Amino acid sequence: MKEPRYMKSQSIQLAPGVRSRFASCVVVFLGCAALLGCSSTPPPATASGQPAMSSPVVSSESQVLPEKQVEAATSAANTTQAYILGPGDVISISVYSHPELSFPGQGSSGGLNGILVTNDGSVALPLIGNVTVGGMTMEQAQHTIAADYASYVVMPDITLQLVEAQSLRYYLLGSFTMPGVKYPGRTMTLLDALALGGSVDIANADLYQAYVAKGSVKIPVDLHALLVDGDLTENITLDSGTAIVIPPSTDENAYVFGAVGKPGAVPFHSGELSLLQALSVASLDLNNYTSAQLGRVHIIRAHGRSAEFLVVDGSKIINGEATSFELEPGDIVFVPPNNIASWNQVLSLLLPSLTAVSGALNPFVEIKYLSQKQD
Repeated sequence: MKEPRYMKSQSIQLAPGVRSRFASCVVVFLGCAALLGCSSTPPPATASGQPAMSSPVVSSESQVLPEKQVEAATSAANTTQAYILGPGDVISISVYSHPELSFPGQGSSGGLNGILVTNDGSVALPLIGNVTVGGMTMEQAQHTIAADYASYVVMPDITLQLVEAQSLRYYLLGSFTMPGVKYPGRTMTLLDALALGGSVDIANADLYQAYVAKGSVKIPVDLHALLVDGDLTENITLDSGTAIVIPPSTDENAYVFGAVGKPGAVPFHSGELSLLQALSVASLDLNNYTSAQLGRVHIIRAHGRSAEFLVVDGSKIINGEATSFELEPGDIVFVPPNNIASWNQVLSLLLPSLTAVSGALNPFVEIKYLSQKQD
């Protein structure tokens, strides 16, 4: 899996013996420099002898979703509620001192080890007939059945247990070796649920645009941080009905809006897409641009609950004064039509376009800017 292509640095740790030899070389080098005399240090050069070009990034700032908004999003997705009974579940019912009313009964063999919740969410019980338990927690179902039996049994003591949780399901879609609907029989963490799909084809998966959702609500989880960086803070507990969607890398896109001829999604090719390539595909005339357009290209790069807001000088790249800028899948690129002074102005112009592609956006953008309950 490729790593993020912007501003990544790595440190190299040297073994003790290597550090000793390295220090000796430094001393010898400094001694030679003293004998040869002082000289000015030339600027870094490329292999061709030309001075190295600078970064085209004009400014960069980071934002993290406020905890209140994260809690609101996860609450809307019902990620912490108790197990809800549904069709296909099997429960056992014990009525104290009344074995004839209990399931399974004493000495029973074969068949279900309990009673099945039918498609309409009910269970058929002696004396009281069909009782609806679908959509209830185990505690709620227990109180309901006890209340119904109170007409026939004095102070009924009812105990319910979940034998098979067949209505608890997770939807694993995309780059899994075994995708599909999974019935684990218990609530699981995100990592446990991912394991139900066999394994994730990380080399060919788009973890930048992968997401976790319950219904239409995306949960702000960074699957790249969890699976590649090992950030266990992203390992949340999932409610039944949660979908984990990991698209293949062949579906990677950036999104270009603003002063371009063809706004919208721009696909990556072989996992790569530079800023100028994206602008060209979006029909920006790179031979007849204004400094207002390319001098301050705005880019939103979001991962889970955090985002980086970048301003890039594309004109320097064209003029050979700065290095190429590589986009990441899911990047939102905005080419201003004029001299825009602030991110607030950019976002006000972007919102209609973001709303049109909201289903493909990172949870950060959806929660921060498209939610109906913004602070």
